[in-house]
Amino acid sequence: MTELRADVPGSVFALNPFRNTQEAQDPDGSTYRLTSLNPQVNSWFVLDVVPPSGAQKSYHLENVDPSGVAVRLRGGAAPALVIDSAGLSTECAPWKGGDLQTAASSDLPFAPVCDWALFVRNPVRGNRTTREAVSQFLRDNVVFGDSIVNMIKGAFFADAFMVSSEGFETEAEVDGVDILGTALLASAPSMQPAMGFDLAGTDGGAMTAGEWYTVSDAPGIYASVMQPGMIAPEIFAIPGANGLDGVENRADVYLVAFDMSQFDVGYELGTDHPALGWSPRPSGTGRHHQGPGPDGFDRPEPLVFNGMLSPDLYETVAATFAGGFKREHGAWRFGDYAGFNWGNHYGFMTHGVLFSRLWPNLATVYVLDDGSVYMGSWPEDDSDILPRLVTARQNGVPLIENGVPGDQVTSWGGGNWSGSAEANLRTLRGGACMRTIEGRQFLIYAYFSSATPSGMARTFQAYQCDYAMLLDMNSQELAYMALYTRDGGDLQTRHLVRGMAGADPDGAARFVEAPDNRDFFYLVRRD
Repeated sequence: MTELRADVPGSVFALNPFRNTQEAQDPDGSTYRLTSLNPQVNSWFVLDVVPPSGAQKSYHLENVDPSGVAVRLRGGAAPALVIDSAGLSTECAPWKGGDLQTAASSDLPFAPVCDWALFVRNPVRGNRTTREAVSQFLRDNVVFGDSIVNMIKGAFFADAFMVSSEGFETEAEVDGVDILGTALLASAPSMQPAMGFDLAGTDGGAMTAGEWYTVSDAPGIYASVMQPGMIAPEIFAIPGANGLDGVENRADVYLVAFDMSQFDVGYELGTDHPALGWSPRPSGTGRHHQGPGPDGFDRPEPLVFNGMLSPDLYETVAATFAGGFKREHGAWRFGDYAGFNWGNHYGFMTHGVLFSRLWPNLATVYVLDDGSVYMGSWPEDDSDILPRLVTARQNGVPLIENGVPGDQVTSWGGGNWSGSAEANLRTLRGGACMRTIEGRQFLIYAYFSSATPSGMARTFQAYQCDYAMLLDMNSQELAYMALYTRDGGDLQTRHLVRGMAGADPDGAARFVEAPDNRDFFYLVRRD
């Protein structure tokens, strides 16, 4: 904990205070070390193989079944990994016979060893769209490249994805579901949204604004649509947000709710994002000079980010949606947060392994070791949470806290809401909120076709969310969301917006069947 609490921890190992290491000496002079990065979570390990002569090699191992399989290193005359499962123990020495080297040299993101009890995680190239690749090239290689990208966004892509489903008359009754109630709207016309889902209880896809509908062949998942201009006046009367213009008032918002009694939530890092180095935004007191990143390092080695769902979850995955800002945007340039905690770079953890510190007061979605999901502002004292933490992702400050707009919703720099250099905030955005109804928890993902932080906050208020946060923004691939159904055992991808299919490489399901450069959340069905 002293290493973790240092001003600059200096390594990924220093960020993870619960790690432990077992070591075994082979009679031939080789040394084997197995480090569990977090024994409580029991998911990720580093195996070091040190030959009598030559260089050490390190391998990133993933436990296929962290809740049911224990992994340990046994010494003695023939060192081996011991796999304990359901009262039975099997031994595996993958460094013998070339199995480990074969797995590590394969082109598979996850290469099985020890009879599929473990995966070797291998580095791969993550998919990115042409638009994203060009934007990154300009930022990395052209003077004032970031300004050029912002100019292009403002001049050519402003409201490019804005959709307005005008109300229309229909004689057929359009039935929603009452489990989530209805949004607090002043008007609730029939709408014909361009969703990529099939919904039960609709007349040709017609939806009443603010109602919730069951997604066909997807139990526990519901969809809704509205426009911010429909929100009830009493919501707008609550202080804390700016007024909305005519464009934002008419821009469609699509929402998807998950009944969390039926799902577990996970989080994976992309091959490239969020990165570990410095954001260019902090300066002066927002920087130290003790390493290439705010935590003292900018590479995850020997750990591997491969931007893809673990294969053992393929059969149960129900949905994915894109994560938060990339590192270069995930810190403050202006406002109070820019001048302390090295600019408050957004923190993140996956598989119980912390890669970037979690800073107090930042909006955080996180999962504990019992599968419970939370969304809230990270506390000053996290000593009770850290030992149980499995995944966490921070992204800015809250849009909604305790049911009302967060205190930075109206501040462009103070909230780090991004947008253009002129503080024009209206753009395509993705966000999420948590809502609890009579002890029943729902995670809601929202796609805003053209919105400001104020419009997002008002929408989440109308849907009576307890806490809400921004995720990513500006394009459909960055606000990507998809559901998965099965047809004869084959995975069928259903995108929230049909245009999101363009982010799927060669028809493969993004995040699930192909590695990606961006981070993402996933939901899997419980047994």
